[in-house]
Amino acid sequence: MLSSPDPVDAAQEVHRRLDALDPPVRHRTLRLLVAGMPVEDEGRARALARVLVRTGTGFPAVCTGLALLTELGGPEDVPYLRTLGRLRTLVHPVVHALDALDRPAGALLELRNHNGPVVFGPLLAALDAGDRTAVRERLVALPDDLAPEAARRVAEASGLIDLLAEIPGLSAREGAALVARAGRLLFLMTTLRDYRPEILSYPDAPRAYEAFARGAGLLPATLDHHALLLSAVQELSTGPAVLHDWGTGRREAALSELTAVLRRPEWRAVPDEAGGDAGVRRRVAWVRRTRAQVLDAPHSPGARLRIAVHERDPGDPATVEARILVDGRPLVPDHFGRGPAGSPEELLFPGALRATDEPREVRLAEAYCAEGCCGALYVTVRRDGDQVVWSGWRCPPPPGGTRELPELRFDAAAYDAEVARAEGDESWMWPARRTGRLIADGLRGRPDLLARWGVRFDWAGTAFRDPDETLVSLLYDVEQGHVRQLLWSVPEDGTPPEDRAAVALRRLGEEDPRAYGR
Repeated sequence: MLSSPDPVDAAQEVHRRLDALDPPVRHRTLRLLVAGMPVEDEGRARALARVLVRTGTGFPAVCTGLALLTELGGPEDVPYLRTLGRLRTLVHPVVHALDALDRPAGALLELRNHNGPVVFGPLLAALDAGDRTAVRERLVALPDDLAPEAARRVAEASGLIDLLAEIPGLSAREGAALVARAGRLLFLMTTLRDYRPEILSYPDAPRAYEAFARGAGLLPATLDHHALLLSAVQELSTGPAVLHDWGTGRREAALSELTAVLRRPEWRAVPDEAGGDAGVRRRVAWVRRTRAQVLDAPHSPGARLRIAVHERDPGDPATVEARILVDGRPLVPDHFGRGPAGSPEELLFPGALRATDEPREVRLAEAYCAEGCCGALYVTVRRDGDQVVWSGWRCPPPPGGTRELPELRFDAAAYDAEVARAEGDESWMWPARRTGRLIADGLRGRPDLLARWGVRFDWAGTAFRDPDETLVSLLYDVEQGHVRQLLWSVPEDGTPPEDRAAVALRRLGEEDPRAYGR
């Protein structure tokens, strides 16, 4: 509580109190503290914030004013914040405040201070000049490999939604180029190589997806455009984008428009890139698998539980997820948001989600860095009569707060059927991944194969950098309680997965893997 009602006197008192803190308080801590404080008199608090921002002489005091303006500021504060943003030490606190008051201005400031400003120079110059045609042209010309946050900031700073609204007045070529760029930016925002998908920090995502879906028919049926449309369908069906406030029927309508384009005769034949490199051939195979999944696979939209295996476009590779949706909402980004859902090899193939009378704790997701760093999401699965119960959640709390996750109950018959369906679905697999599954199944069914060597099975899958390489991970104990990992690469020789797996299992049974694993 501040003693003086005068904002200037109160600001001086704030300076004194903050200067007396030892050690000094960081901006993020100040922001969390201010956000959690009750405000009895918003007018006084707003006046204090403006004095601190406009006349403050210390970093903590100015950051306190910025944090208050995040909750209480208005359009008249934006010019002052833009000026403060010229000070490099204040860029991040100012951007956070601008995001609440004028999101495009916050995005513009962020891009100006980006590590690679040369990339955005032409776009920033067009924005400064107020030339909408040049903004569109510079936006389309940006590289395709932007970082997820940069992609979001580009969409916000350029006014992507307004640009997409101008498509009816553009030529077919110009409109198609803008639609493709919008699809690419949305795709980049959904990358799994981040703690929290950037798409959740983009409030205009529903409108951007709707505009992309409306314009999708302008795109020629190239491999890149197949990948963009299929990726959008994946995200609007099972991804974090579902968590936005869509309103009634809007997301479903966007999905319907996208799938209608994919069903057109000219889109049914996937471009044959047989002469391309291995990466291109993988992408063609992914498009064919994913088309079958999103267009032909039966879905039960009203189901309480749905499990969908998600394989991202190999052009921007990521881990394969076993996405869990409860009442249509993806559970992991909804309740965890620090990393992707566990893989099918973790959640489905070992039967981890099967419900028995004996309660079993299951790790549904791990933080992108590591569980030991930022935690993981656990739930206890048990059968209770004709129901399956998920309870006993373990999850790190959000910054500055607590998180209590609800007990979930499912009809046992429907739950068992969905888990069995997901375990048996191999439509998403490619040969090397299926080889890994067959090896894993064989080792689980015959534990004696490895026991004779003092080695135990860890996992089997594919290499991240080369999805056509099957990897088997084995563990064995060494001195003083330490555990060593062996990685064995099963070579791709063009034979069917069943034959490759049989050869691998036979070798594991006949030769100590420590002699050939690395």
